[in-house]
Amino acid sequence: MHRMNKQTRRQFLRTLGLGAAALAASRIGVAAEAKPPRPNVLYIMSDDHCAQAVGAYGGILAKLNPTPVIDTLARDGMLLANAFCTNSICTPSRASIMTGQYSNVNGVLDLGGKLPPDRHYLAIEMRKAGYQTAMIGKWHLKEEPNFDYYKVLPGQGHYHNPSFREKGKGPWPKNTVTTQGHSSDRIADSSLAWLKQRDTSKPFFLMHHFKAPHDMFDNAARYETYLADVEIPEPESLWKQPAFGSIATRGADDELVRYIGTSIGRRHARRNYTANWAREKTLTDDQAKRQAYQTYLKKYLRCVKGVDDNLKRILDYLRQTGQLDNTVIFYTGDQGFMLGEHDYQDKRWMYDESQRMPMLVRYPKTIKASSKTDAIIENVDFAATMLDFAGATIPECMQGRSFKSILETGKEPADWKQAAYYRYWMHMAHHWNPSHFGIRTKTHKLIFYYGCSTSGANQTPPGWELYDLVKDPREVRNVYDDTAYAHVVKELKTQLKQLRKKYGDTDEAFPAVKKIVDEFWDYDAAARQKAVEMSPECLKRYTTPRTPRPRKPKAKKAR
Repeated sequence: MHRMNKQTRRQFLRTLGLGAAALAASRIGVAAEAKPPRPNVLYIMSDDHCAQAVGAYGGILAKLNPTPVIDTLARDGMLLANAFCTNSICTPSRASIMTGQYSNVNGVLDLGGKLPPDRHYLAIEMRKAGYQTAMIGKWHLKEEPNFDYYKVLPGQGHYHNPSFREKGKGPWPKNTVTTQGHSSDRIADSSLAWLKQRDTSKPFFLMHHFKAPHDMFDNAARYETYLADVEIPEPESLWKQPAFGSIATRGADDELVRYIGTSIGRRHARRNYTANWAREKTLTDDQAKRQAYQTYLKKYLRCVKGVDDNLKRILDYLRQTGQLDNTVIFYTGDQGFMLGEHDYQDKRWMYDESQRMPMLVRYPKTIKASSKTDAIIENVDFAATMLDFAGATIPECMQGRSFKSILETGKEPADWKQAAYYRYWMHMAHHWNPSHFGIRTKTHKLIFYYGCSTSGANQTPPGWELYDLVKDPREVRNVYDDTAYAHVVKELKTQLKQLRKKYGDTDEAFPAVKKIVDEFWDYDAAARQKAVEMSPECLKRYTTPRTPRPRKPKAKKAR
């Protein structure tokens, strides 16, 4: 056998080593091509932050530049123009996002609903896919979050000096920690702290939920002068609505206008913002409304400013640590919010300002910058989309569908939904909104106010509303009874009935509701007359003085 000298032998071994390394590198390269690194997923949600208060959506507030940081997500990613909640109230919307299911399926119909940990499907599937999961901020689903880590506000939480329930600090719900400062700052602090100490061997899934700008607005002190000398633009429908609403929202002769839908001005007899911010008796009704609106919007936008500034802190950290472009970032609100449109406050309504959710998604590796889609997206679709980006399993129990391909191509699949379904259940609770459901397409909206609780109680006059969103995008002219739209009504009622069957929302569990829905569905002459007769009876309930409940005597303390 030929023997190599030492120098030749060393050269041979070196060559062999380089060849092995090259071979190993090529194998790694093949594996990397087959399975690229999974992105982090950051889901940011503010409470009651509506699209018309996000600059990128171009509403009347855009010139105030209220959200310069949030707007960068639209600049660097995609803006969804038609993202909608399926039930415009905090707890049900969050349950739909976590489960990918409509309210009637996940069981969370109203603010009292609870979502058990074994049904936190989004978090569970993310963990199964190898993600480290965290939930920080407003939770509002009652039960302990099924995440690797959580630090959440108890219930609604406080704007200032908030307490949190934190994993690792004791058993739920006694694992309370206290903080000092404003909730937006402390929630951002908590997310940054978790990001800095997390397990970097795994991609992360973080749900970061601000409390702001929820009602009873209370901004950080540093924003007290923000917009102080600015006149906030007013929506036209705060003052003018030529043919808005129906017997369901106004009464047969407008006699229910003072009792349905809490107001900015003095219109609503029991709950309006002039009672808080325009109490001077010398003010005319118009002056009081204008003063209340200006105060309302400034308080709201100061809370939004705190959200925007704290989002910058999180984005800056991801940029500094080289993680920004490998993170799919979603920004949204848990539903829309009425900012004086139709002289309404709060949410709950199916009108666009309340039903529409802002949704911006940034991921420069696959989503084109400054792109936009008008595809109809519902909050039940959010979970499937996040799971899709993570390469995780989308459970069959989810009714929602991933819109990842729409984000990446800007094109709707041929079989993509062409209508959004909506239902609000909390009949005449808190903000005096009648229960209703309906369908929204890209061109029209049909709303049916069936007007009762799940037991059929506290009936308000049933009625229908139809809005032509092409000719009347602000929804101020109900054209349900316009004969030119008879074919549209017929077609939309057929679609609505099909969606209710498809999503399992046919009221079999609520026979009293089903009876009313069936009776007033066709809305013939007899049904209309009955609705008219209900209206004054309904008025009596709201104008009859309430009998105060007797107070229980306090038990004497033992001495």
